[in-house]
Amino acid sequence: MTRQTISTEGGNAVEVRGLVKHFGTVKAVDGVDLDVKEGTVLGVLGPNGAGKTTLVRCLSTLLAPDAGRAVVAGYDVVRQPRALRRRIGLTGQYASVDEKLSGWENLYMIGRLLDLSRKEARGRADAMLERFSLTEAAKRPAAKYSGGMRRRLDLAASMIGRPSVLFLDEPTTGLDPRTRNEVWQEIRRMVREGATVLLTTQYMQEAEQLADELTVIDRGRVIADGRIDELKAKVGGRTLQVRPSVPGELDRMVGAIAQAGLDGIAGATADQEGGVVNVPIISDEQLTAVVGVLGERGFALAGISTHLPSLDEVFLAITGQKSSEADASEDERDQQYTEVSA
Repeated sequence: MTRQTISTEGGNAVEVRGLVKHFGTVKAVDGVDLDVKEGTVLGVLGPNGAGKTTLVRCLSTLLAPDAGRAVVAGYDVVRQPRALRRRIGLTGQYASVDEKLSGWENLYMIGRLLDLSRKEARGRADAMLERFSLTEAAKRPAAKYSGGMRRRLDLAASMIGRPSVLFLDEPTTGLDPRTRNEVWQEIRRMVREGATVLLTTQYMQEAEQLADELTVIDRGRVIADGRIDELKAKVGGRTLQVRPSVPGELDRMVGAIAQAGLDGIAGATADQEGGVVNVPIISDEQLTAVVGVLGERGFALAGISTHLPSLDEVFLAITGQKSSEADASEDERDQQYTEVSA
């Protein structure tokens, strides 16, 4: 994963090399390298306190890194923070709207701060309220919004300036399934319109739905990256599932595979409840060999299929922790330090 150079000429919207951020003696980000291709979604996964939120805050200019370099949308995050802020959007783990203002006023204000004209800011505020099903609550103070409504308003605010790069730090935490799907639709729409997204999430389904590639961070370091299918293949390869025509033959099939002594086949197991025999394989040749042995022994097969490990299993294998853990301790630690002022 070592990368020696950094530029903005390779079709990458985000390029990070050797990024480091300390909080006292703790290295929250410890030499991170990553690339996000233009017009794609990079999912960033990691256990509790891995450094994901700190990384997002550094890339969005809210925290100054202690070492390394990052270029986002063609701008250096340290040398050109003001110019960069006009090109990015950010939604943190908690909604950050002004509760005294109405939903529409929040969005109009953000638009004006981004130097949109009054007419364009009004139009964008109206459009984003409609996109996130908030039109009926447009004039209501944000303080009277439900938690899900505030979250949707926060997401709308991050998108109002049509950012070329969008940072989403666990954007759907606490949302109901319907609202989560609405958010996913908007993220896909933004990408279709040309935006690049860096998404941190604890929801494996969200990562599979949205991410083109994944980066797994633990203890401030990148420990794995690649496409979802690549990570699944690295962790456990495939499992061949064979379903006999006669359910009572599961144990006999397991015995036949064991007796054959096929090269590289560690063993087969019978799933009585599922009515299949599971065989770990790493190649198509092994699949053919297993099916061939069963055919030679006279077993009639009702079906065969192969399965990669789930993304949850991949996460557990790589990090040793469950994916459902929240990033609370990291967030609490970050809040002890002053963010870089806008």
